[in-house]
Amino acid sequence: MAARRREAALQPTLMAAKATGTAPLADRMRPRTLKDVVGQRHLVGEGKWLADAILRDRVPSLVLWGPPGAGKTSLAHVISGSTRSEFVPFSAVLGGVAELREIIDAARERLAYQGRRTTLFVDEIHRFNKSQQDAFLPHVEAGTVTLIGATTENPSFSVNAAVLSRCKVLRLHALEDDDLSDLLARALADRERGLGARGVAAAPETLGAIAKSASGDARRALGLLETAVTLLPEGQATLTLEDVERGAEERTLLYDKSGEEHYNVSSALIKSMRGNDPDAAIYWLLRMLDAGDDPLFLSRRLIIFASEDVGNADPRALQVAIAADDAFRRVGLPEGVYPLAHACLYLASCPKSNAVKRAIDATRASLAERGALPVPMKLRNATTQLMRDEGYGQGYQYAHDLPGSHVPGESYLPDELVGRSLYQPSSEGLEKQIRERLERINRRSEK
Repeated sequence: MAARRREAALQPTLMAAKATGTAPLADRMRPRTLKDVVGQRHLVGEGKWLADAILRDRVPSLVLWGPPGAGKTSLAHVISGSTRSEFVPFSAVLGGVAELREIIDAARERLAYQGRRTTLFVDEIHRFNKSQQDAFLPHVEAGTVTLIGATTENPSFSVNAAVLSRCKVLRLHALEDDDLSDLLARALADRERGLGARGVAAAPETLGAIAKSASGDARRALGLLETAVTLLPEGQATLTLEDVERGAEERTLLYDKSGEEHYNVSSALIKSMRGNDPDAAIYWLLRMLDAGDDPLFLSRRLIIFASEDVGNADPRALQVAIAADDAFRRVGLPEGVYPLAHACLYLASCPKSNAVKRAIDATRASLAERGALPVPMKLRNATTQLMRDEGYGQGYQYAHDLPGSHVPGESYLPDELVGRSLYQPSSEGLEKQIRERLERINRRSEK
């Protein structure tokens, strides 16, 4: 079969590449056993569930969820290599349902004639559509394959519920700098798979700088180390910070402007402004802008925030947010960052009130409860004699004819809602004055 022939043909090539050192360092340094795994102690530490499942050869189907370079593929290799199963990789980008059928047929034969299970590793499983993901279900249920899917996206949104119900979801975290430094030191010393044959040494602070630059991504850290060592002048045996900087490209931010991280960071921005933390707010705003997010998305969020979370506590907030949006549209990037940052810092620092939102929610609850109630007769406009004869406008008093432009005891709500308070101003900022005025009006109405 085509898939098995291709797999068999590739194996000698891959093995030769690793043996001769032509494969990327990140590939050569993949862990082979549990003790080689760096980080993820919450999963593979001593006594943890996954570690015990691997040792007992009782690993169920899994979905490994984590950022790039966290070790999803490496962990899948370790699981297969530490259990009695054949590891078969399958890319959701390059593979198709026809190739999957061939893999399943081979797995079925392997189990029937060799008694050997198959670990089917599906990289970027979130790229499969619903029907493609459903193709795994009968084979997972029958035990033909143990499915290990890897995804950088939240599986709650990207993986079918039917697939998730048959898999255990494991969350992998970005690697800590200390873990990456240990991995880099190991790669620098390893003569079999790493760079040990080059005889290059590096100070801990140099490896720490590489680790910090990698943002928790082991693949990126190893790639930077390999590049820096490759570019060393002939005869130089020590890797310095200057060598690392020469080999490094501009650091990229861990951010996916179309995926979950986009919503995580935008949520952090809103919550920072709501929590009166301008330092955090400007951090998250610049994090999004510098990662290439849509500035107009951010300006819309600022405008919404100005009404939803500030409201009448500081009515100027809406003016500032709209002005920032208008200014950005006029000047664009890079200078447009100034009005957006200006508005962000103002919104994070000004008084807050969600009374506008609460008034909207309370009003909609009343509408849902009572429906569209009729307009009281006194509030109806009597434009014809027939309307006047029907009582339209009768009893209405013109507020400007009375002191304070207020009719004591009057209500303008539908009769069924009289006495219900939908807008309850807070005691923050200007809204405190609004609250005090409405309280004075209510006291006069009660006399």
